[in-house]
Amino acid sequence: FGQGSIIGQKIAESHDVDIVSFTGSTDVGRSIMKAAAGNLKKISLELGGKSPNIIFADADLDVAVDYGLFGIFLGAGQVCSAGSRILVQDTIYDEYVEKFVARAKKINVGPGDQPGINYGAIVSEAQMNTILQYIEKGKSEGATLQCGGYRLTDNGLDRGFFIAPTVFSDVTQDMTIVREEIFGPVVTIQKFSTEQEAIKLANDTDFGLAGGVFSNDGAKALRVIKQIRAGITWVNDYHPTYVEAPWGGYKQSGIGRSLGKYSLEEFQEIKQINIRLNVARNTWFPE
Repeated sequence: FGQGSIIGQKIAESHDVDIVSFTGSTDVGRSIMKAAAGNLKKISLELGGKSPNIIFADADLDVAVDYGLFGIFLGAGQVCSAGSRILVQDTIYDEYVEKFVARAKKINVGPGDQPGINYGAIVSEAQMNTILQYIEKGKSEGATLQCGGYRLTDNGLDRGFFIAPTVFSDVTQDMTIVREEIFGPVVTIQKFSTEQEAIKLANDTDFGLAGGVFSNDGAKALRVIKQIRAGITWVNDYHPTYVEAPWGGYKQSGIGRSLGKYSLEEFQEIKQINIRLNVARNTWFPE
């Protein structure tokens, strides 16, 4: 037992360890890769995300709002696959934002052991402060804060680390809150016009863990989801996980897969065995 930065470093460097499997931040994943290079050990990394959730104008609006909320605020946004970037087609953008914000303001935040609570505390004071710094960054860079953006302290919540559901609109691709993983109850809602623009915005990220598409046009939804560079994707849904299916990402969201038979393959080595059944001499070289 000990600090991850110490114990994890030793495990990653050890020549007695054949593989390291890690779930966590991209920065720590990079450190593991460097440490594991000493003996070229295998690594399996499930890292960060900044996952897009694309809402087309032909989607069921209320359903898209339901899963937009669920995608980001489940677990107070402390979910690697959180749908933290919602991309909405311009013709329904204003209506979507209005409905989404109205619902976000009704979310009940508090201790998870109390009835009626939708999400609980941030994991630590340090992480809470990091999230609040991102919120301030979003405001200073010109995003519109639609709701939230502060620590909750009423009704005894000052004894924990709680942040109100936070929604930003009118964001652009160069903003920090759009580019970097926040890992908290903070979402950006961004406008797009065409299918190709939605795909371009969705893929314009260093990450590639998850993504969603909402549309009542099945052909379009499948066409778009195939072009999203992410390892875990959903159509007209967000967040369901099945142990039979591979879980993992592209780009800086990691290497390898967990869950399903693919995860077992990560921990196995392939060996070629040749057996001559008809024993005969090899006369290639002269006697």
